[in-house]
This record gives sequence, structure tokens and C-alpha cells, in this order.
Amino acid sequence: MRKAFFSGLLLLLAGMLAAQQAMNNDSIIKLIQAGLSEDVVVSTINASSGNYDISVDGLLALKGAGVGEKVLAAIVTKSSGGSVAAPAAPVASNVAAAGPGTQASGLPPGVDSVGVYYKDQNGVWQEINTEVVNFRTGGAIKSMASGGLVKRDLNGKLRGTQSRLSLRVPVEILFYLPEGQSPGDYQLLRLRPNKKDREFRSMTGGVFNSSSGADRDMVYYTPVKFATRMYTIMLDTHTGEYGFLPPLNANNAGNIAASGRMYTFTLVP
Repeated sequence: MRKAFFSGLLLLLAGMLAAQQAMNNDSIIKLIQAGLSEDVVVSTINASSGNYDISVDGLLALKGAGVGEKVLAAIVTKSSGGSVAAPAAPVASNVAAAGPGTQASGLPPGVDSVGVYYKDQNGVWQEINTEVVNFRTGGAIKSMASGGLVKRDLNGKLRGTQSRLSLRVPVEILFYLPEGQSPGDYQLLRLRPNKKDREFRSMTGGVFNSSSGADRDMVYYTPVKFATRMYTIMLDTHTGEYGFLPPLNANNAGNIAASGRMYTFTLVP
């Protein structure tokens, strides 16, 4: 009885706070540091207007201040126009339940299917299109769907000297991944323009081996978990031609790698 009384009192205080002022990232940190439970903070988020910073830096600052994933999910949902009742499953669970291709509560604006996205000037995620890739291994050009590529060095080639998509650095990238994949499965590669095409050297499946120069075009990055099967990274690297190469050793015929494609873009100042 005493526990229920105090829980009700905390919810009442949260509602009073919500009625008095709009919430922001600093407000959330104050509530967490005051010792309020995640359920109470989520109720406060739902009951109040808010202006939250849900960029990578904003979410990392909240997490560093001790804000849990349930509260982070509620903030992202609120900023997307949704609402998470407390206690409720985090927005990440809703994304996983909905699956690829379904607009579910908690998906950021512009994200509706598995893929790689960039954030435009209006803060909306836009999908990065793909290009066909041919690979040369063992002296023969093969498609990604052909066998015998696992654990070999690859020289990839794309038509044209420049991607159709230009992105100004720094740019925020989001992965919405198929079940069972991680952002580490996606190689970020620098493409080297020639007279008529772009080339790169890579390794199948992201497997590092002793072959000389196999990783010369790889660019290393640190992903930040955004929600279930969703990760973001901030690219602030050298300008030029780049692309994300999906895992090459996937057996799923529906995987983009099976069709020999790559998410490509040009980074400009």
C-alpha cells in the first residue's frame, strides 16, 4: 500500500510539472538525477509538450547522464509525434514487431523499410539509393550472387565516376538493419574514380586476412544504437566518393548484397 501511494504521488507530481513547463533534454536529466523511476519520467514525457534534441550528440549526452533506454525511446517517439504509455515496451520493441516496410510507432520520419538513410537539412531521413557492383576475384568478373567469394580479396567496380547523391559533411547516417545483422557487417569504402568508373578493394564478409592492401579503401566508423535494429553514425571524413557495402556472405536471397549493389554517395565540403 505504501509503495502504491508513493508511486501515485510521483505520478501526480510529474503531471503537475508537465502542466507548468515544456520538457527538454535538461528537464529529463533533472528528473532522472532526482531519483524518479523510468515509468514516472515516461509518463511526464507523454503528458507534456517537449522540444528534445534527438541527434546523435543529444542522445549520447542523455545516456551519459544516466538516462535509460526506455526514457530515450519515449523521447524519440514523442519527437516523432507518437506516445508511449507507462509502463510500456520501448519504441524499439514496436519497431522490431512491425518489421521491415511497415510504418510503426517509433520509426523516425522518412524511415519505412530496411536500408541506409541520411538526414537532410529539414531533419528528415532520406533513403540512400544503390548502384550495381561488379567484383573481380581470381581474374574473373563475378556478381555478388555467384559462389566462391567468401574470405577472398575483391576489387569492386561501379559505372561512372561520381554518385548521383551528394552529401555535405558532416552528415548523419542511419542503418535500419534486417534481423540478425549488425552495422559492423557493412563496410564503408572509399571509391577511387578512374576515367569511366569507380573502383575499390575490399574483403568479403568483412573478414580481415593477411592479403596485402586488402583493406586500403576501408574507412572505420563507430555506430551508436538508436533503437532495435537501428544505428546512427556521423560522417565527418575527407570529401570524395564513398559507399556502404552490405555483407557478402548472406544467404538470404532478399538481401541487397545478393543482387550486387552498394549504397553510394559523394561527400562534399
